[in-house]
Amino acid sequence: MDYIVNTFSNLIHQTAFFNLTWGNYLMILVACFFLYLAIRHGFEPLLLTPIAFGMLLVNIYPDIMISTEEAANGVGGLLHYFYLLDEWAILPSLIFMGVGAMTDFGPLIANPKSFLLGAAAQFGIFAAYFGAIWLGFNDKAAAAISIIGGADGPTSIFLASKLGQTGLLGPIAVAAYSYMSLVPIIQPPVMKLLTKDSWRKIKMSQLRPISKLERILFPIIVTIVVGLILPTTIPLVGMLMLGNLFRESGVVRQLTDTASNALMYIVVILLGTSVGATTSAEAFLNLNTLKIVALGLCAFVFGTAAGVLFGDLMMLITKGKTNPLIGSAGVSAVPMAARVSQKVGAEADPTNFLLMHAMGPNVAGVIGTAVAAGTFMAIFGVF
Repeated sequence: MDYIVNTFSNLIHQTAFFNLTWGNYLMILVACFFLYLAIRHGFEPLLLTPIAFGMLLVNIYPDIMISTEEAANGVGGLLHYFYLLDEWAILPSLIFMGVGAMTDFGPLIANPKSFLLGAAAQFGIFAAYFGAIWLGFNDKAAAAISIIGGADGPTSIFLASKLGQTGLLGPIAVAAYSYMSLVPIIQPPVMKLLTKDSWRKIKMSQLRPISKLERILFPIIVTIVVGLILPTTIPLVGMLMLGNLFRESGVVRQLTDTASNALMYIVVILLGTSVGATTSAEAFLNLNTLKIVALGLCAFVFGTAAGVLFGDLMMLITKGKTNPLIGSAGVSAVPMAARVSQKVGAEADPTNFLLMHAMGPNVAGVIGTAVAAGTFMAIFGVF
């Protein structure tokens, strides 16, 4: 009888109910809320679904993220090995290659002024950097946090890993991806506040056709120029341009298909679940996390506002030929930010079509955020 009682007692005490804290239960609720946003409302479901589920897993079974050093048998948890690929900056770089293979850089080539709009939207990054310093973070932590302002999850993970801020990687990545998914909610009020109705109705002239030679030379030239100035950006910018070269060369369709489909989605699964698994209650529920979330929101709003304001300036300089709404697409959330520009413009005039024009600043924003990350790495002597 004692054997049966002990057996049932052991089984009962092995359940999660006896091992979880109130914080774990809170994080489980947060994970379910994120799953609701992803599935019910379609907020970046490809990213938010695996992130939320990784959050769910680690707060039910924390040992799924246990490191080899902490494990009694020397074997780490499943998601620990996924997470190492984040720390080694492998998954963020592969994400960039997939983005390059999926993205048409034609609008940026056709309208080089888009680079200025993409650069203006990076203001949020530097605003967040100084804000983080003011809130008490050290310089490297502030730099890692600031990239949230570019609305670029992979770059946020990449820089946090390179600067040795792995303790903050979970909150930084979750904040970055959360704000990326909330682009359709956060950006429109800022865009409407900083533009007049008549400005939002501006129709832009059709972009010029781009030759095949221009499309092929663009990723090569950008890699050389940016790489020579900031070699630290090569893991991101180089992979982005490699993926785009696959797309535009037309001679490696198998590589293009693999990079933009199978490989991309495999990487998203690994990256998403491992990032979500960094949000255990012990690591996530603290004052620093609240500061990071607040800084991320402020940075994202500042970046959007800076892009729109520069769009206003460009509209005045071009005498009404530029719709300032495309400036909001200078953040790196590709292609959602460009779609938001299109949506807000269409609300003012249903016949207005801004999507392709907005893709120029959107792509420029991806490059700009990577350059900002490389700049921080160069400042701190990290390679």
